[in-house]
Amino acid sequence: MSDIVFTRKSGWIPNVTREDGELKLRLGAGADANHAPRTFTFSISEAHLAVIREDLARHLLLWSAVLPLCDAAGTRGRLDENAATALLDPILLAAPADVDALFRRIRWDRSRLIAHGADTGLLEHGQVYAAMRAATETSNEKRTQEYHADRRRAQLGAVLGPLDAAMLRYTGQYLHGATVPKRMPDAVAPALLPDVMRVIATAEQACAGMRIGRDPRRGKRATDKRDWERMQTTVEAAVRRAHPELVDDAVRTVSFLMCSEAANRSRNAPMEEDEETAGHLADFGGSTSRTVLSFTDDKGVEKKWQRDSPRTAAAEFWEFVGDRSAADNEVFTIEDEEMGEGIQLHFYADSIARITTLRAGEGGSDPEYRVEYGLVDGISGYRNLVSIFVRGGYAALEQHGPWMSDVAEFDRARRQRNARES
Repeated sequence: MSDIVFTRKSGWIPNVTREDGELKLRLGAGADANHAPRTFTFSISEAHLAVIREDLARHLLLWSAVLPLCDAAGTRGRLDENAATALLDPILLAAPADVDALFRRIRWDRSRLIAHGADTGLLEHGQVYAAMRAATETSNEKRTQEYHADRRRAQLGAVLGPLDAAMLRYTGQYLHGATVPKRMPDAVAPALLPDVMRVIATAEQACAGMRIGRDPRRGKRATDKRDWERMQTTVEAAVRRAHPELVDDAVRTVSFLMCSEAANRSRNAPMEEDEETAGHLADFGGSTSRTVLSFTDDKGVEKKWQRDSPRTAAAEFWEFVGDRSAADNEVFTIEDEEMGEGIQLHFYADSIARITTLRAGEGGSDPEYRVEYGLVDGISGYRNLVSIFVRGGYAALEQHGPWMSDVAEFDRARRQRNARES
């Protein structure tokens, strides 16, 4: 039979129960092998209870010191009750200086104290008793997270100024640099918000007109890595020029915000918008009226586009690539059977082949084709060439070479290109 004798508003702070007439401190910590919370108890005296009732700081200090013993018990071991009991007098009844001396010798949970309002500067200097003067019953886990984030930065030699910290709070990246950034003006102190907005305006002006297109080779919602890097470089250079006082973390969070927003706009836009951009870049030469185009992948799956389709052929093709492209499916073909020509995209090699029929097969003989190979510069290069072929056909690609019919010559060119890039 167990009765609660004393508890605080915050349910996680250890409470005191009476079991068969004996006072015990009860706390939850860790989990068992089935991931259910574990509960630990150990005996205390009336004198200990009196201090726990009246002194929140010592109560929290005791909790911080017992938690490592609970961790040591693991998922199924027993609490070392002798070790736990040995902490009672030195923490609850000893002089403040002796409490500090004890905490220099034992393991303790710093995060618990920080969450409940401990002065982190005093903690760092070993003055744990004084650090708990402003302790609160309610916990603030975000405070602990910020403390550990600051320690990680300090270990890397990065010290944030007020504006640096405000930039990271504005983008929601103060705690975790990998978090997708967003605009959170309410997280910034009102006095610093105008300075933050000036930095954001610098970044927006730097990347005005830039975009991050999609890269269907990596899936329907993937975006172009080169576009991202280009925008990132542009924004960071502009912000560093205009605001040289900002540390790298603050500059990076602004460029991350700009790039993420641009990428999201691209992901949420119709595929046709990417093709319109490619079309403006392309010099099509002539034009060919296409009736039917056939799209195929390396697995033999085929999709047809017809002239009366509500979407452009290029948009339909890239939708097909986004649906089908994979590590083992990186060759895609567009063919105009009526015109006897096509292109084949080799994503694994950043190359393309253009194909035209020189002589149709007659009397059981095989047709004769001309196949020429070219190098492609990223997804933007592929988009441009696909749009050119769709609108202008095989001949319109001529000025976008060089085209090589000799396979050995093409392989040498590809190796040289790869060597330069590496």
